[in-house]
Amino acid sequence: MPELLLFNKPYGVICQFSDHPLHPTLSSYIEAPGFYPAGRLDTDSEGLLLLTDHGPLQARIADPRHKLPKTYWVQVEGVPDEAALEALRRGVDLGDFHTLPAEVRLMAPPALWPRQPPIRVRKSIPDSWIELTIREGKNRQVRRMTAKVGLPTLRLVRVRIGDWQLDGLEPGQMRRLEVELSRRPMPAVARPQRPRR
Repeated sequence: MPELLLFNKPYGVICQFSDHPLHPTLSSYIEAPGFYPAGRLDTDSEGLLLLTDHGPLQARIADPRHKLPKTYWVQVEGVPDEAALEALRRGVDLGDFHTLPAEVRLMAPPALWPRQPPIRVRKSIPDSWIELTIREGKNRQVRRMTAKVGLPTLRLVRVRIGDWQLDGLEPGQMRRLEVELSRRPMPAVARPQRPRR
């Protein structure tokens, strides 16, 4: 049965196993030969990254044709008004492409781990949190979308991909699951694993 790793990628970690001269990579946290990321997450973003050793499952997760929803908690500079939220819901013209309609709502600040390094704080400008769900995965798409509507992203945490979610994983922790492909893939119960040091 195909296996899937749910990994909470810390800020500053690059989504590759080969060494990088400036940043830590997945090999600093995960020892799972044959597993590769199903999709990517920017170095300056945090949260859920899925890895698998099964090609068809990797394609099912990463291929944009399947339009698997991805949910992010986004700390933005400023306070969104209804016009900005509605623009995100309709889809945003980013010049090189027009995003699909997104699901978005204001949310209370979530109980997250402290980010290292902390975000920049400007005392004269408030910040807010939104929950944003998209069904694409273009390069730096969420950051570009919020900037387009006047809400620069300060912190970006992916909390869900399809039916899989962080579910209490701390940064650097992972959970190993078996996935049944004959039906809609659903998470199974598994214990978190501590990062390898």
